[in-house]
Amino acid sequence: MNEKPRKPQKLKARLPRGFVDREAADIRAVNEMVGKIREVYERYGFDPVETPLFEYTDALGKFLPDADRPNEGVFSLQDDDDQWMSLRYDLTAPLARHVAENFQEIQLPYRTYRAGYVFRNEKPGPGRFRQFMQFDADTVGAPGVQADAEMCMMMADTLEALGIKRGDYVIRVNNRKVLDGVMEAIGLGGDENAGRRLTVLRAIDKLDKFGPEGVRLLLGAGRKDESGDFTKGAGLSDMDTYKVLNFLSRGAVLVAPGSPDSAFVNGGARQASLSEPQNMAGVVKGISYDVDETAVGADGVAELALMAELFEAAGYNDGRIRIDASCVRGLEYYTGPVYEAELTFDVTNEKGEKVVFGSVGGGGRYDGLVSRFMGQPVPATGFSIGVSRLMTALKNLGKLGDDEVVAPVLVTVMDGDVESMGRYQRFTQDLRNAGIRAEMYQGNWKKFGNQLKYADRRGAPIAIIQGGDERAQGVVQIKDLIEGKRLSGEITDNAEWREARVAQDVVPEADLVAKVREILEAQAEDRRRAKGI
Repeated sequence: MNEKPRKPQKLKARLPRGFVDREAADIRAVNEMVGKIREVYERYGFDPVETPLFEYTDALGKFLPDADRPNEGVFSLQDDDDQWMSLRYDLTAPLARHVAENFQEIQLPYRTYRAGYVFRNEKPGPGRFRQFMQFDADTVGAPGVQADAEMCMMMADTLEALGIKRGDYVIRVNNRKVLDGVMEAIGLGGDENAGRRLTVLRAIDKLDKFGPEGVRLLLGAGRKDESGDFTKGAGLSDMDTYKVLNFLSRGAVLVAPGSPDSAFVNGGARQASLSEPQNMAGVVKGISYDVDETAVGADGVAELALMAELFEAAGYNDGRIRIDASCVRGLEYYTGPVYEAELTFDVTNEKGEKVVFGSVGGGGRYDGLVSRFMGQPVPATGFSIGVSRLMTALKNLGKLGDDEVVAPVLVTVMDGDVESMGRYQRFTQDLRNAGIRAEMYQGNWKKFGNQLKYADRRGAPIAIIQGGDERAQGVVQIKDLIEGKRLSGEITDNAEWREARVAQDVVPEADLVAKVREILEAQAEDRRRAKGI
């Protein structure tokens, strides 16, 4: 018995895990936001550069977030010459390669910005994607912390250019050298303690998630979470744990979620409001006690003191920028100042709880990253903005997408002969040439009802109609679809509808553009009134 041939199985359309499709509204919102950021960076004298999505894997180095092995966390493939390439996981490592490769042609200090997608081969989760956009600014070849201070001021100006008001954000500043000084002061200096230092660093970096009490446990024997899973701690003594927590309290303002204020030891200059100027000199002096006269710690204190002077002189010590020892960036390649942009207003999380929005970007000094390629010191500093996360914040504040994009005017098609099609196309081009979004209907023109359904689904504000009778008279019908939809809910019978000739005008062809512009302006005014503007 002959079996019937099997039909080929249809290909299943499915989105890869950890990735998202972006629709028009989100794309426009990102473009609006990136444009405002770019304006600030350009005003500071930064220029754009673009690097490819792929880099040779060895060029990315061992600087992946929370990874101990060089190739962990990246998407890689082997080239036809057997060399491994990986999708970039951030925009900093590719910049380091670009600078090193073009070092003789680049003018130092090299001040540049770039926006683009980065990729992390990590387990996806709620709000955690494998592809996301970053927007970075970097200065390469500037050894002084003046460059770091400028980055912090530019971050503040960027947030305000996006409509985030003072008091709703803070730029937190610290220095890895002072943290290294604290590590030496508690006996964790030297290469032999590198592993324990990393454990301490990761514990400190959990402050915003677990609070001071959670960090205390991670610095000591370890912490058990709600599920019962146990994370082994750094094994510090109670006294050394106290010293680390005391250091973290210097300049701190906000208490981490779920933690009482008393959980932070009484070590330094807490203040009630971000709107008050900070005693930066006092905070830096307190930090100097914590580093216990170690050489590396003293260097860090001196750098923080200079940055504090620059913030004061430029007028940024008004709550916008703060010295805060609890700011400890997670990446291991930072070598000096580190800084973080934090939004301080409350939002409701997926559990319905009120939480502080938190970090939307940060960075620091990474003097060793370019040097890997050069065999000589090349100082560098920079920061990165998480575009998707910042866009979420701006939407929460109602600061993004206020300028609604109007759908295209639809030029309908009543006749399919060559002459008529040419006239419809000319109407469409006349509107476009006047700066008005417009499209000529491209579907099955013989069913006119489908054209109006399409206009409704598309949200078209106006439909242009010209049949044989109108063409003979040299006129066009212009239907205000927005007003028509509104009035259709108020008129109750066909006779009243016919008598009213709802939201429809007949104008000479020569007046088409002027009349369409008049109707669009009236619609825009109606929207402004509806918003109370």
